[in-house]
Amino acid sequence: MRKFRRKTFRILILTVCAAGIGGTFQYGYNISIINAPTSYIQVFMNKTWQERTGVPLEDNMILLLWSFTVSAYPLGGLAGAVVAGPMAIMLGRKMSLLVNNVFVIIAAVLSGFSQMAKSFEMIMLSRFFTGVNAGVSMNIQPMYLAESAPKKLRGAVALTSASFTALGLVLGQVVGLRELLGGEESWPFLLASNAVPALIQLMALPWFPESPRYLLIDRGDRESCISALQKLRGNSDLGAELEEMLAEQAAAKGQRAKKPWELFQNPAVRWQLMSIIVLSSAMQLCGNDSMYFYAAYVFQEAGIPQDKIPYVVIGTGSCELITSVTCVRLLMLSLLVFHCSLRLETRISWMPYLSMACIFAYILSFGIGPAGVTGVLPTEVFDQMSRPAAYMICGSLLWFNLFLVGTAFPFIVKTLAHFCYVPFLVVCVCTALYIGLFLPETKGKSFLEISEEFRKRNFKAQSHAALYKGPEEIKSTVL
Repeated sequence: MRKFRRKTFRILILTVCAAGIGGTFQYGYNISIINAPTSYIQVFMNKTWQERTGVPLEDNMILLLWSFTVSAYPLGGLAGAVVAGPMAIMLGRKMSLLVNNVFVIIAAVLSGFSQMAKSFEMIMLSRFFTGVNAGVSMNIQPMYLAESAPKKLRGAVALTSASFTALGLVLGQVVGLRELLGGEESWPFLLASNAVPALIQLMALPWFPESPRYLLIDRGDRESCISALQKLRGNSDLGAELEEMLAEQAAAKGQRAKKPWELFQNPAVRWQLMSIIVLSSAMQLCGNDSMYFYAAYVFQEAGIPQDKIPYVVIGTGSCELITSVTCVRLLMLSLLVFHCSLRLETRISWMPYLSMACIFAYILSFGIGPAGVTGVLPTEVFDQMSRPAAYMICGSLLWFNLFLVGTAFPFIVKTLAHFCYVPFLVVCVCTALYIGLFLPETKGKSFLEISEEFRKRNFKAQSHAALYKGPEEIKSTVL
């Protein structure tokens, strides 16, 4: 029996790895690999323009072109989030992840040959396609894994999406070192290296089954569902899990997949929708990406030599891989102490070191808190027919806010100076209050049990009205 459980657990782990390596891993990897060759790409842009026109670019124009290049990634992510829902419905979860690799392979070809073709526009287009890949995978991977995992392991499996993001971030920082692919001659290979995880997934994921819930509820294919469950769970008793899926299928009978705007019109999902809007927005508005922006400056102030800073920055990405001894309270505490240390770093010699500690603590707490939970929340709080539309809303907000923070943060720093993290602290406090007061616990519960809790909350007013009818009937009874 123990040997059988080990085999089942091994299959689940391999499924998670096959989905993650070409999924959220690509999101983290493609965020970090663009940092190392920044100056080389800007020189390439200027040189290419001068060869075309005979006139070099002004500094402002170089900065503008670079802004377009960086902005193409979240814009592509937004497009990917929008198409992820229809892909998940029409192609299925697993097939969508496989087809999604086409976008990143196109991106790798464009960026890999951009220097040879003397076209910086190819880099911009490449970043857009890379963003589309990340937008699709950020939505579909958590959906696929949460629908494939057993109820007791659903939370742990959901956290792997954040783990693969962090792993991609760290490996991107490592591969971007000058000694590897971050040099002046090798940066096209660095940008094209994202094709490797895509090829690994194309070879590995076909060996694993489609989401059993998708097969039964969306396609109505009971035999394929049982076959997929047997591959994922082995030959154990599948009766209870299959019964739960059949109950969910019966509840969804006669319904079609919902559109995003239909969720806004449906009072039965009011609190679910509010929850994913709050948490998806907080995912970016809590300031995690701005921490990476400030990291190099803080390390420089701490006295770390300029040529050693890239190696220390790798530690910031490594923090998201550590998933123990931390919680969301540490997130707010780190922001508060970091704000104070920024204020005092010119007056107290050891304050920059405290700022370094806050950066590591903050990123660590982000990895175990918002980064892990937000991705799986739409799967847990929405039914099968509403889930793809919910992920479209969730993903669109995530990418829009990423673009917003990336654009606005330099102006926030210029305006608020050392108080620049106060808005992020406010977001963290408000989000924590919302989670504590309004979001029910989902651990160890079936999807139908979670739906029932939200149904009571959504129709609380009607429930009170129904309860009031009792006394009226009693008053009218003649004794």
